[in-house]
Amino acid sequence: MITLKVNGEAHSVDVDPQTPLLWVLRDTIGLTGTKYGCGIAACGACTVHLDGQPIRSCVTPVGAVGSKSVTTIEAVDGKAAKAVQTAWQNFDVVQCGYCQSGQIMSATALLASNPKPSDADINAAMDGNICRCGTYPRIRAAIKKAAGTKEA
Repeated sequence: MITLKVNGEAHSVDVDPQTPLLWVLRDTIGLTGTKYGCGIAACGACTVHLDGQPIRSCVTPVGAVGSKSVTTIEAVDGKAAKAVQTAWQNFDVVQCGYCQSGQIMSATALLASNPKPSDADINAAMDGNICRCGTYPRIRAAIKKAAGTKEA
């Protein structure tokens, strides 16, 4: 048995320690907001926070989580998260929506650690978050608005 702290709650799971965290979140715990996209950490759809840092859950073995706290899109909260979510709505970022949980988790982690990011900071934080609908200009505008660095 492995005990995980997910969204503030302890979950004991009977899985192989090499099982990707993504599948434990989705299939064992039942939190389906985190999406499977590629399975090789290249698309960002599976992004969650591990002790506040964005990670790709599709390549993170559940056994490597240890006592760290996992936060998924279902429970992301705080000033940065609220600003990002509001900006996402104001800029009508979502098109198909598949990548959005990963995009929001990456943007929230960025603003939690760097409330006034430069364009280079945004590029670095969002690198590897793929949006097949191509809403990148709206994503960038929403991040800037959430950071209060640019009126749009």
